[in-house]
Amino acid sequence: MSPDIQFADDDQAFVGSQQFQDIKNWTHEHLLTRIEELGAEFGRWSRASIQQFVELELDSFVRLQRVPINEREIQLVADALTKELAGLGPLEDLLNDPAVEDVLINGHKNVYVSRRGILTREQIRFSDDDHVLRIVRRILAPLGRRLDESNPMVDARLPDGGRINAVIEPLALDGMSVSIRKFRKDPLTPAELVKLGTFDAGMAQVLEMAVRARCNILVSGGTSSGKTSLLNALTTFIPETERVITIEDTAELSLANAHVVRLESRQGGFDGAGLVSIRDLLRNSLRMRPDRIIVGEVRGAEVIEMLQAMNTGHDGSMGTIHASSPRECIYRLEMLAGFAGYQGSEVSLRRQIASAIDFIVQIGRLSGGQRRILSLSEVTGVNDNVVAMQELYRYEPQVGPDGEERDRWVSLGIAPHSPKIARLRQTLARSTQGTAEGRRG
Repeated sequence: MSPDIQFADDDQAFVGSQQFQDIKNWTHEHLLTRIEELGAEFGRWSRASIQQFVELELDSFVRLQRVPINEREIQLVADALTKELAGLGPLEDLLNDPAVEDVLINGHKNVYVSRRGILTREQIRFSDDDHVLRIVRRILAPLGRRLDESNPMVDARLPDGGRINAVIEPLALDGMSVSIRKFRKDPLTPAELVKLGTFDAGMAQVLEMAVRARCNILVSGGTSSGKTSLLNALTTFIPETERVITIEDTAELSLANAHVVRLESRQGGFDGAGLVSIRDLLRNSLRMRPDRIIVGEVRGAEVIEMLQAMNTGHDGSMGTIHASSPRECIYRLEMLAGFAGYQGSEVSLRRQIASAIDFIVQIGRLSGGQRRILSLSEVTGVNDNVVAMQELYRYEPQVGPDGEERDRWVSLGIAPHSPKIARLRQTLARSTQGTAEGRRG
């Protein structure tokens, strides 16, 4: 084992030990006393000044109290205290790690992290639930959100596009629960998703054609299956000349297009006043001259406005929905429309869905954490009062000679029937023919 790996293992063992927590707590109390003596002056210090202050005070404290730790361990405690006073404490390194997708805190002793779709338990710990609450309140303070007995639950968007959800006692029975979802600063492109194995090049071509042909697409899948990342990637196929309006509960999409209007719903106050729902935003967006409407997640009464928009000239609209299969996606649309008070018959609703939705992309997270498109289906109409679909691609992994599964998408040999794609093919063919004639001339 190399010395660097040995040092790293020793550091992890020390940071996860009770000794580290005790020394950090003792010195933290000492530092808070010194900060009170400094008063307002401390608030004007830079992070570098705070770090220098922590190192000097910690060195003095360790010598006077004869704390049995070496220089390397002193530096680890100093770094932790600097993060505690000037940053986000134990969460800081996790939130700065680009590989981390989710941070989940189940009480102060249990911290889990998702990397590449796989949850693992982290060594870091908080002193107690008050310590967790103090850090979460520090995150929420610039957002103007509160977390206390009168507001025991909070859901907020972070400045970097991430999301935080926190629940405190007595609603959370085993200590404070915190869920932080991170998003990439540079969203994945279709080419990167192909490289990661989310889908193959053949499916990428079909999806690009569907988006450019202004087909209406729903991305269906479960929680943390990669729906938003896929939707974000699909929007890169939208021509730069088009005006795109995104509508979300919590803004997660990050479109690279030039002309984008981002709308986010607003929760109501204690008495419900000031509520602005996704449905309200969708209605208003129709008056904003959109070329395309992107709904971050369809999960309520807005389904009726979305179907009407798709059926009345707003082609090329897209959204995500929670469902376990393309057929379940159709059932969920019907259920949501029923909850929203749809007045027509079941048959007319299914006809609306069939004429509104062109493609359903089913994405899922496999047991190993990989995110894969499981199915690409085209909605073809209504047969015998049932929404008819045809599957164009299906995910069927193949077991290799070494016993390992290899990704494979099977094309069922069916060309998309959508007239929108047929028109695009004709336009491309005319363009290619015109270019060829120009060269011959």
